[in-house]
Amino acid sequence: MAKIGYARVSSKEQNLDRQLQALESVSKVFSDKVSGATTERPQLQAMLDYIREGDIVVVAELDRLGRNNKDLTEIMNIIQQKDATLEVLNLPSMSGIEDDNLRRLINNLVIELYKYQAESERKRIKERQAQGIALAKEKGKFKGRKLKFTENDPRLQLAFKLYLEGSTEKDVERQTGINRRTFQRYRNKFNIHRK
Repeated sequence: MAKIGYARVSSKEQNLDRQLQALESVSKVFSDKVSGATTERPQLQAMLDYIREGDIVVVAELDRLGRNNKDLTEIMNIIQQKDATLEVLNLPSMSGIEDDNLRRLINNLVIELYKYQAESERKRIKERQAQGIALAKEKGKFKGRKLKFTENDPRLQLAFKLYLEGSTEKDVERQTGINRRTFQRYRNKFNIHRK
């Protein structure tokens, strides 16, 4: 049995130190610097592959594991299928309950409540953001995200050329330095598709 930590921040600019400090007692830590809006995170997948029966997956906060109920449930199911357990450090400790089944049941109920609360909060944030954008648009103050590239930007044009000639998105990113997600967004915006 081992304690395996998982930490996540949403972007490369953010810092993992606070979470890593909370996970000092674990034997191995996996960490991602990527949005929690998807489960396609390299270190999350590596952690799920790594854990074994009896292991305890430790996270500082539940939303580090995932940001929506569906993803959290999917991740928790994988952990349970491997006969491992999840410990969330900012949730109440169940260590005083001696019956393993009862402790697991109460722990799962508490996690379900927190999942619901986290998803509800995320929806409220998105609603408030949409309302704010709508008001700003009415007043003519909303400009949207500033574009990184113009259509005739030499780097973007090179990326399009490489892609249309058969390069993978990974190769395009490596050769131009344009992030894959950004490149996909611009491909859709300018309707650049392979035939």
